Amino acid sequence: MSNSLDPDELQAALEAVHRAGVPGVFAEARAGEQIWRGAAGVADLATGRPVTADMRHRVGSITKTFTAAAVLQLVEAGEIGLDTPIGHYLPQLVPGERGAAITVEMLINHTSGLAEYLPHAYPSLSAFPDLARTTPESLDDNRFSKFNWDELIELGVAAPAVGVPGKPPGVYSNTNYLLLCRLMESVTATSAEKFITRNVIERAGLRDTELPTGPEIDGPHSHHYESWFGMIDPPRDYSVYDMSWVGPSASLISTVADLNRFFDLLLAGEIISRAMLERMQRTVAVISFEGKTVDYGLGLHRMEVPGRGTFWGHDGSVWGGGAISLTSADRTRQASVALNLQRWNTLAPSGRPQPHAIDDAFAALLRTLTGGRPGPSPR
Repeated sequence: MSNSLDPDELQAALEAVHRAGVPGVFAEARAGEQIWRGAAGVADLATGRPVTADMRHRVGSITKTFTAAAVLQLVEAGEIGLDTPIGHYLPQLVPGERGAAITVEMLINHTSGLAEYLPHAYPSLSAFPDLARTTPESLDDNRFSKFNWDELIELGVAAPAVGVPGKPPGVYSNTNYLLLCRLMESVTATSAEKFITRNVIERAGLRDTELPTGPEIDGPHSHHYESWFGMIDPPRDYSVYDMSWVGPSASLISTVADLNRFFDLLLAGEIISRAMLERMQRTVAVISFEGKTVDYGLGLHRMEVPGRGTFWGHDGSVWGGGAISLTSADRTRQASVALNLQRWNTLAPSGRPQPHAIDDAFAALLRTLTGGRPGPSPR
């Protein structure tokens, strides 16, 4: 298939996602030296203010790739051992046999067996993954809550294990990445946010990317509309939100252009060495929050795009905001997309999310952006 970008085709694919029900969607695609940026829909449902391709956006767990890269820099420097048990560094947070069994690498690739803390920290989500028995009440209750990471980690460690350390499939868990942040802080004597900012964000020359310290998104941005599986109708804006509930596991604010720049430099061996990148790209099976099995490395997803081959990247979701960034293995094709609506699927009587027109439109958009042919979505 041609590796060139068709602006009309790309814009039409964006418009289709908007027509399917997403208030605003924007993207940047790169093919060789060619760069295309586009947007469709609105940033503010109340005023009709249009969304634009240069807007800053909460990109959720794409943050994990940045955090993993920072940890791997410390591995390269000899400050951290990938095969060293986390109990060696943080015995107070993961004590005893589990601390001795769970290595740093198991935290990065989610094979630690440590449970996700969020259903234990947000009471209305305590029944997760039984979505029908959850409510969005905790989202409002915690809009300005300041969470203590050690307390969140303790909730995840105290919860029943979701697997045997080191044995796939792993289970995706923010507990792992908050532990990595505490590990980073223990060996650098600086905050995780400052270390990642200095050694990853600034190193990559990302001018519109930050780990926020307050609840606001600085600069031009969209509202972030959360539906929580149809339980919030109409969807509510959660763009102003204290992100201490995830910290540098999912709090990053960025732009689609910065995301493409970051992943291009990462895969070029400019953020970590090529030898460490090869380690980063060794994948295992990991079960996502949605119950899907993904190929997960050290903070990187591997995704196959029909007609295009292997892409590397990550996706992310916070309350009301979603994003995905994909870069082909040969770095000739890139795509980053941001959406300002999340969990748009309503629930069937079985309690499972029902198919929605947005699903098909978004899958088609990703195929168009990556130059793939019709087939399964790479998401």
